[in-house]
Amino acid sequence: MLIGILAGLTTCALWGLTFIAPRAVDPASTLDLTVARYGIFGLVSVLLMLHPRFRPRGLTCRRWLTGLSLGGAGYVGYFVAAAYAVRLAGAAIPPLVIGTMPVLRALIANWRDRSAPWGALAAPLALIAAGVAIVNISVIAAAGPEGRKAVLLGVLAASAALAIWIAYGLANAAVMRAADAPDGLHWTGVQGIGAAIGSMALLPLTSFSTHPLAGPDMVNFLGWAAVMGIAGSWIATFCWGIASARLPLALAAQLIVAETVFGLVYGFVYEARWPQTAEWVGATLQLTGVAVAVALFSRPAARGTGKAEA
Repeated sequence: MLIGILAGLTTCALWGLTFIAPRAVDPASTLDLTVARYGIFGLVSVLLMLHPRFRPRGLTCRRWLTGLSLGGAGYVGYFVAAAYAVRLAGAAIPPLVIGTMPVLRALIANWRDRSAPWGALAAPLALIAAGVAIVNISVIAAAGPEGRKAVLLGVLAASAALAIWIAYGLANAAVMRAADAPDGLHWTGVQGIGAAIGSMALLPLTSFSTHPLAGPDMVNFLGWAAVMGIAGSWIATFCWGIASARLPLALAAQLIVAETVFGLVYGFVYEARWPQTAEWVGATLQLTGVAVAVALFSRPAARGTGKAEA
């Protein structure tokens, strides 16, 4: 259980970089970063497969197609939607909208595997939902009439990212918790190749040929692309595979709220400001909800239920 929780938190810390990377690479576009990030993800995966330890063996055609689809549609689709949300609404709104995912996924997951009684799950879910609501309302109200159109478009893009990420999480967890689950290293590599293939479809829409980067801008862009491709993609995917295999679905779903907190912290650092009162309160409620969930699913009865029904 502890290894799964640590792996999940590591993943969330790395995924949280998604909420500042699109603005950090300016003047490069969102699509530029998407293609570079997932091209590196795929390249690293292929290079590692030169070593037998990282080479997928025994995967069925169906598993290959699932992994490639998760990497292509899941990763690329999510990042494009989340990146545009960041561009439109800033670094705070998108993680807060996507932060509703733990509530939605926990409800779906617990309906499927009954990892915990509904009554016991109500308290952490209520805390998380309250935290998300408080911060969203305060930020949208502070935007003012002139900024609300961009904020609402950002919320729409973040909602699309939310839907994609829920589908990805459920499909990936189903694979990793199956009796014939693939090795985590192999599964990460397959998804990396799928992400690279998916990003190539966006290549004609990039600005590499029309607005080439040079000097410090190029160094900054390549640095962020490498961080997001290696740490934010390959390492994060591998760690999340560990978390998905070791944790009950409902706990893993709620643990993802840490991505929201990391995203907010990174955003505040990037914008060089302290969070407002509502942001402090909301983040505290979210963290408290996760802590209650961890305590709930750490009980022997809950662990036994999750294993029996996995």
